[in-house]
Amino acid sequence: MRLGPTLDVEHSHVRFLGNLVLNLWDCGGQDAFYENYFESQRDHIFRSVELLIYVFDIESREIDKDMAHFDGCLEAIDQNSSNAKVFVLIHKMDLVPEDQRERVFNQKKEMILERTGQLPTVCFGTSIWDETLYRAWSSIVYSLIPNMQDLEKHLNSFCSICSADEVVLFERATFLVISHATHTNHRDIHRFEKISNIIKQFKLSCSKTQAQFQGMEVRNSNFTAFIDFFTANTYIMIIMSDDSIQPATIHLNIKAARPVFEEHVQQTS
Repeated sequence: MRLGPTLDVEHSHVRFLGNLVLNLWDCGGQDAFYENYFESQRDHIFRSVELLIYVFDIESREIDKDMAHFDGCLEAIDQNSSNAKVFVLIHKMDLVPEDQRERVFNQKKEMILERTGQLPTVCFGTSIWDETLYRAWSSIVYSLIPNMQDLEKHLNSFCSICSADEVVLFERATFLVISHATHTNHRDIHRFEKISNIIKQFKLSCSKTQAQFQGMEVRNSNFTAFIDFFTANTYIMIIMSDDSIQPATIHLNIKAARPVFEEHVQQTS
C-alpha cells in the first residue's frame, strides 16, 4: 500500500470479469505531470474506453483546476471513445458534516452534469468508512454486463429451483456484487458489503498458508450459507432457511447451473 504523496503519474491496472481491465492513473494533483503525460499519450490512454471513472476529492479547494482537468478528460473521451459511460466518485464525503452532505453532493453533481452533456453520467458520493464506495463499484461492474436482464432472469429461476431465500453472484477478483435474487426480505441493506469483507479477509488468510479459497459453508439455527466457486469469473452465495434441504442437493444444483451461467457471464469478456 502506498502511503506517501504521489510525485509522478502512477499507472496500475486491475483485471476483472475475465478480460476487462481497469486502468488506474493517479496524477496526485501534479499539474506538470498531468498536462505532459495526458497530452502526449491522450490517444493511447483514451482509445477503446468502455467507461471513465473520475474521482473528485470533496476537500479540494482548487475547484477550477479540478474541473479543467475533468474537462480535458471529457474532451479526450468524446474524441476517442464517444460511446463511453462516465462515472464520477465524489470522494471523502465523510469529511462533510452529515446535515450538509446532501446539499454539498447535489451542488457538486450539478457542476459535473453541466460539463458531461450528452455523455451518460452517474455520480456517487463515497467514503472509505461506510458502504458507499462498495456500492458505487458494484454499480459500475453491474453496468459492464450487457446481458444483465437475462442473467437476472436465470438467477431468479435458480433461486426458485433451490428454494433459496437469496442467491448472490460475486465477481471473483474483487468480490463485488454482480447480481442477486432475493425471495425473502432482509433487514440489513449492507449485508453484501459485510459478507464481501469477511470473505476477502478469509481468502487473505488462506493465501498466507498457500491454500486456495474454493468455498465455504456456514450454518446456524436460522440459516445455512453456501459460498462456492461458480464460473471462471464468479463466486455464488446461496442462503437457505429450509433445513430440510440437504447440502448435497445445493451443491448438485450449483454444479448443474455452472454451464448456463458460464455462457452468460462470459459474454462480458
